[in-house]
Amino acid sequence: MVKRALLALIGLMMFSAHAVVILQYHHVSETTPAATSVTPAQFREQMQFLVDDGFKVIPLSKVVEAIKQKQDLPAKTVAITFDDGYRSIATTAHPILKEFGFPYTLFVAIEPIKQKFTEMMTWDELIKLSKEGADIANHSWAHEHLIRRLDNESQSQWLARIKANILDTEKAITDATGHNFKMLAYPYGEYNQAIQDMLTENGFVAFGQQSGAAGPYSPLTALPRFPVAGQYADLKSLKAKLYSLNMPVIAQTPSDPELKGGHWRPELKVTLDMSDISAKQVMCYIQSQGSKQPTWLSENEFSVQADLALPAGRSRYNCTAPSKARNGYYWFSQPWVRPKDDGSWVKE
Repeated sequence: MVKRALLALIGLMMFSAHAVVILQYHHVSETTPAATSVTPAQFREQMQFLVDDGFKVIPLSKVVEAIKQKQDLPAKTVAITFDDGYRSIATTAHPILKEFGFPYTLFVAIEPIKQKFTEMMTWDELIKLSKEGADIANHSWAHEHLIRRLDNESQSQWLARIKANILDTEKAITDATGHNFKMLAYPYGEYNQAIQDMLTENGFVAFGQQSGAAGPYSPLTALPRFPVAGQYADLKSLKAKLYSLNMPVIAQTPSDPELKGGHWRPELKVTLDMSDISAKQVMCYIQSQGSKQPTWLSENEFSVQADLALPAGRSRYNCTAPSKARNGYYWFSQPWVRPKDDGSWVKE
């Protein structure tokens, strides 16, 4: 009994050490849309909290390598990312991050840079930031909805186009900055199984916009990040996320986020390692439909399904459970994306 308890404790320590919270930002500004922004004051407060509470901020590339190799990481490890390359990152966020000595990753699309959009950074600005601690990574060529096919485009033609898109973007970043991390942030957080398989074949890892702590149970082509903006920008909300744990998902069906053929109420089945989780404390949340208790199919497998059809566009099922051994919640999020009933997509 003592040996079993000791092994369980070692396992719990590994869960904690392997969990990494990846933060996702867009704008750091008081004048940009609130839904994708934090104010400079909020951002500074958040960075100060990381210092005061003993968090270790490391480059995202090191997080990826540790997850790949199943290497131990310090407890309370965080990585900071920004999507799109908005100028407020250079003018406002970067000086704060430099002051604190925090590394970070910028996911950029190429077309906005080439078109010299006024709100976006130039190559010169990106190169300067890269020399001062920022890693520059892939956000597709023109921030496309990657899962959407063009008119009369076959499956093979679509996938070849997306592959070229990602590889061309990676080459442009490498040519400009010397960076070749093969890390992709999905535009809009949208992906499907075919894209994941293609990325794996080409040596990429990828990040979504679904919430949760990343770790050894996270798919390398669907690594979670916590969006920090709007109603989730306050420090109280962020604290709960910073202490989240990597949900020990052993298996799940389906894993493909793209819904097809009128199946707008997907039934998600999840198998967990229950070493540190009580089944009765697992709770799920259906976006726009509220909380829902899962149905347990066995001692370690549950299912959850929306009561109503998910709306066209993006949705999520979020499931959490408190750790039995320490503070913090295991957190798992499954994204979904569906077209309209007629097969067309929501315009954005």
